[in-house]
Amino acid sequence: MDNHLSTNNLASDSRSSFSGRLGYVLAVAGSAVGLGNIWRFPYLAAKYGGGMFLLVYLILMVTFGYVLIVSETALGRMTRKSPAGAFCTFGTSLPFRFGGWINAVVPMLIVPYYCVIGGWVLKYLVEYTRGNALTLAADGYFTGFIASSVSVEFWFVVFSALVFFVILAGVKQGVERVSKIMMPILVLLAIGVTVYSVTRPGALEGVKYFLVPNFNDFSLMTVVAAMGQMFYSLSIAMGILYTYGSYIGRDVDIEKSTTQVEIFDTAIAILAGMMIIPAVFAFSGGDMETLQAGPSLAFITLPKIFASMGVATLIGITFFLMFLFAALTSAISLLETSVSTLEDELHLSRSKCCLIMCVVMALVGTASSLGYGAWDFVTIFGMAFLDFFDFLTNSVMMPLAALSTCFLIIRVVGFARIAQEVEYSSAFRRKKLYNFFLRYLAPVCIGIILLSSIANVLGIISL
Repeated sequence: MDNHLSTNNLASDSRSSFSGRLGYVLAVAGSAVGLGNIWRFPYLAAKYGGGMFLLVYLILMVTFGYVLIVSETALGRMTRKSPAGAFCTFGTSLPFRFGGWINAVVPMLIVPYYCVIGGWVLKYLVEYTRGNALTLAADGYFTGFIASSVSVEFWFVVFSALVFFVILAGVKQGVERVSKIMMPILVLLAIGVTVYSVTRPGALEGVKYFLVPNFNDFSLMTVVAAMGQMFYSLSIAMGILYTYGSYIGRDVDIEKSTTQVEIFDTAIAILAGMMIIPAVFAFSGGDMETLQAGPSLAFITLPKIFASMGVATLIGITFFLMFLFAALTSAISLLETSVSTLEDELHLSRSKCCLIMCVVMALVGTASSLGYGAWDFVTIFGMAFLDFFDFLTNSVMMPLAALSTCFLIIRVVGFARIAQEVEYSSAFRRKKLYNFFLRYLAPVCIGIILLSSIANVLGIISL
């Protein structure tokens, strides 16, 4: 096995790569900082205890999140392949093929509907720049927009074209360059909106609720919701970390890079909470139902709040520009992973693999964009296309993909070889935590996520 891996590494010298640790960290952070951070984190935090949710999330981030990031990155660098190839490096029987391909297919299914939502963001940004802040805040605007099939499809195509343009440019000139530009700007925009939000009259109560843990608000659902959010916000089980890990050299400190990604992702999530929760608190007088509005928070509630602030156009442009950057960097990572897998497995050129993904995007993305409009009469298990693809990937496939990674390391690769890979360039200070958590707790936590997500869809519990 060692000889095989060594030969594989030598054969992969021509593989695309990042220029160094900074490019890698910003690219991974870009993949992690996405729509989930901006809209999902704030409403889950509001629903499950504010500061208590935040505390639980942080604990899970430095344990569960750390373990899975290191695992996928180390396997990617060890094999120098995307997920499908990485798994088959260790065996070609059905379990290995299943584990590799379920990690590989997840981003291929997510990126089309993700680009549909990215198109919504782009549409709102354009409307704010045209001075239509009051129109966006009007009752029924959002539902009318997503039911307008031609308009939604147009913005889906425009957003997708932006993503493909970056991918065609390659890893260094496309993915890395865009990440280095967009991520610092995103942080500055987030800080600006946060400062404005927390200085609104009545906002300090929202700040207190979000940052100060109240143990009376703790429940089992707080842990389940925080675990699920952490799981999805770090790009775990999407094949991204395998792929990006395969693009880095032995000189990149995996542990230090993982810590930096944890800090970056958590900081953006906290800023998102500080942007939204205090503003909604001030707008609604602390009405928790308004805070817990779910995804509609970004497209229905926030435009109304911006309109009430007196500077709707400026704050709307700033927020949705930040939102757009978050959506773009994540979509780029998802598409890059998909294209990389096709390059590895089909041995085709990058442009041909992009063409294959264009077909996938056209099929899945069009279904998702029309699911609330022209095709709203077609549902799967009572869900519109976009909702179904989201449920299938996030609630079923991603937990199974993560379980496959855990079992690959526990039963086949072994902790010693993971430690060896990490220690090429890292002190691996959390090695004992890594071994304990992966062996005893990670599979259990992933199982809880899988079961609770399915139970939520079936209406047994409410997340």
